[in-house]
Amino acid sequence: MVLVLGLGAALWGVGHVMGAPRQARVLMLGLLYVAVLAVQIIFPAGHPLREATGGSAAEWLILGGFLALALFYRAGLRRLKARAEAREAAETPAPRGGIFRPAELERYARHIVLREIGGPGQKALKEAKVLVIGAGGLGAPALQYLVAAGVGTVGVIDDDVVENANLQRQVIHRDDAIGQPKVFSAEKALKALNPYVDIKPYHRRFDDEIAEELVAEYDLVLDGTDNFDTRYRANAACVTAGRPLVSGALSQWEGQLSIFDPASGAPCYACIFPEPPAAGLAPSCAEAGVIGPLPGVIGAMMAVEAVKLVTGAGQPLRGEMLIYDALWGETRKIALKRRADCAVCGGGSRIG
Repeated sequence: MVLVLGLGAALWGVGHVMGAPRQARVLMLGLLYVAVLAVQIIFPAGHPLREATGGSAAEWLILGGFLALALFYRAGLRRLKARAEAREAAETPAPRGGIFRPAELERYARHIVLREIGGPGQKALKEAKVLVIGAGGLGAPALQYLVAAGVGTVGVIDDDVVENANLQRQVIHRDDAIGQPKVFSAEKALKALNPYVDIKPYHRRFDDEIAEELVAEYDLVLDGTDNFDTRYRANAACVTAGRPLVSGALSQWEGQLSIFDPASGAPCYACIFPEPPAAGLAPSCAEAGVIGPLPGVIGAMMAVEAVKLVTGAGQPLRGEMLIYDALWGETRKIALKRRADCAVCGGGSRIG
């Protein structure tokens, strides 16, 4: 056996000196091992050649078994390491300095070739921070398209959990997520959609305690909520922080969309709706119903307006409200004006 091991070492050393590839040297050792096994099996016991190569096939089979286990274990470790590195690379957000990975350049190619966006616009999206209030009917599609578009940091705040009745329109959530907090269900779906984006879920209510501080951390806000208290609170926080507010609303077959941005001369939400409507005049979707695809249409439009704001493309809906009637397939726009006596963005006392 010592003779064979010495021969194997010599083959490996000579191959290394001659610059033979590692695979070729391993193949030579494998052929040597097979030849030795053949000698042990073919020649009878006591034969000089068999004695010179160990005298027993059992010893070589045991040695081969140990080597095979070692190689298998090593290969398994390499596969696990490769998978861990690939997962880490996928989950690690790309550098915020505008440096794109090759996979990102391919992912956003359809944006980059757009004259209105291009490389600078995609870089601006990568460096942007957008907060979405609500992970429901409007928030769900808006989140999906913001993340798919490559917005670098997307925050989502919602204190609700996924219910069976949500799944008719809130397509970011799945049946197996029923009972889970919406922000965590959304986070899972968004990370699967685009691993290069940083998702920040906040499972809590958007209340006075957190509103202003949270809004100040982001570049712009999308309001996808369905209650007036939160809408007025979001508007007041955005006015204070000087952030644009992309606001959407739904009712049965109709959707509305506007950008409230007093810092750029546009009205705020309170300029148009100084007071919430009387009880019963503006029922929620749960009370009045809503056609399933409508939140997707308006939520996607909200994401488009956010992309335009970040990249400077086109003309965002500042000072305008887009109204979409899904039942009759009609859209119209109305002009909105800022009120000097607005209690939030004007000279009056602040409300909210």
